[in-house]
Amino acid sequence: MLGNLFTYSFHVAKPMDADAYIFYTLPIAAQLIHVSAVGSNGNNGLMTVGNSSSAAAYLASASIGDSGTPVEFSQANFVGAQFPHIAKGTIVKVVLDHDGASGVATADFTLVLTFLEG
Repeated sequence: MLGNLFTYSFHVAKPMDADAYIFYTLPIAAQLIHVSAVGSNGNNGLMTVGNSSSAAAYLASASIGDSGTPVEFSQANFVGAQFPHIAKGTIVKVVLDHDGASGVATADFTLVLTFLEG
């Protein structure tokens, strides 16, 4: 943790043949302030970030980065162009559609979410 900032990182180390679903419980109240996502190849992966009630509550469907160059998402990209405030105990849900609309499948997916405590 850096001051009041903390990150969650996830990595799927293989070429993907199915969608990825990532769930975790936020241990403290926080704001989501940055998301970075990438595959190691040229891909058509699409990602949403939300909660157990709505898969796209915080970040609607968006393309991830290609060939090791992450796409970064910040306030302007989040739903309502606001930093989402997420209550303690919320189940955060990330969904990666590994090949978008039957395009090129993602390989070596990496995701980093940055939060501000409070």
